[in-house]
Amino acid sequence: MQKKTTLANSGSKSILVTGAAGFIGFHLSKRLLAAGQKVVGLDSLNDYYDVSLKHARLNILRQFSEFEFEHENMGNQAGVEAVFDRHQISKVVNLAAQAGVRYSLINPQAYIEANVSGFLNVIEASRKNDVENFLFASSSSVYGANTQLPFSVKHNVDHPVSLYAATKKSNELIAHSYAANFSMPTTGLRFFTVYGPWGRPDMALFLFTKAILADKPIDVYNHGKMRRDFTYVDDIVEGIVRLLDNPATPNEEWSSDNPDPATSFAPFRLYNIGNNAPVDLMDFIKAIENELGKKAKINFMPIQQGDVPETYADVEDLMKAVDYRPSTTVEEGIKNFMDWYKSFYK
Repeated sequence: MQKKTTLANSGSKSILVTGAAGFIGFHLSKRLLAAGQKVVGLDSLNDYYDVSLKHARLNILRQFSEFEFEHENMGNQAGVEAVFDRHQISKVVNLAAQAGVRYSLINPQAYIEANVSGFLNVIEASRKNDVENFLFASSSSVYGANTQLPFSVKHNVDHPVSLYAATKKSNELIAHSYAANFSMPTTGLRFFTVYGPWGRPDMALFLFTKAILADKPIDVYNHGKMRRDFTYVDDIVEGIVRLLDNPATPNEEWSSDNPDPATSFAPFRLYNIGNNAPVDLMDFIKAIENELGKKAKINFMPIQQGDVPETYADVEDLMKAVDYRPSTTVEEGIKNFMDWYKSFYK
């Protein structure tokens, strides 16, 4: 793991992390608290997956004296504004969202409520309270029908193939409008297939591990012909932390004649956060088998609606901006997950 960066102390002010009981939000909050930062965690604790896992994460965060939890739904505008009224918030990392590509085909309304209306409530409250830096989670899903690899923030992302991706693209557009109209520094982070301890139960590593241990078959889509830029959660968190003290600034060379999609005349930036090293899905499964000492029973399936066969992050812009270099191998990351899984689920 690369040397961890240190944050400037926020003094009496707090960093707001929405989705603090979620996978990435928990790891980020824990990292910030361990560094002596004050963190306000906001989460609705919805039941998209096992709520007891969210409570277990929160129990760890509550061990830090500088952590305060707000049980609130981002879709409640008055509730979000009240959170800002109760706390002095200097920076915001908006990680709360309705997650999942496939679930967006079944329950589209949940994505508009959380990912569009909820996002608007948080960024508007941030504007009213003059936050110094607004970071938010986007997704590699925004690349949609793009087949040019590696995925670059310079590429066009106007052809999403899921509603989830469309809501994440809408976040990027809303954030840019706030940067343009209010000179509010906004930075969008396109995450690539995040995994690790305390991960979401609907993600591949969790599903595969649980099924293999139970002697049940795993569903492998596109007949195994998938590649993913699996990114370890600590590497994701390191990228976020480095950007917290580096608010977006206008690109003085930006031109509307040849616009750079990742920068702007306004204080707005987009970055990929990925491992920059895609892995064949079958190799990923083999690494899980090796760690468990047990072979998987595989049920090969066609590709799912809304899915893409390959993701691959170009992280050059993030490297230039904050010297970001992901450093956790898939083998290390899977071992860390397995150690947690066996301990947590006995």
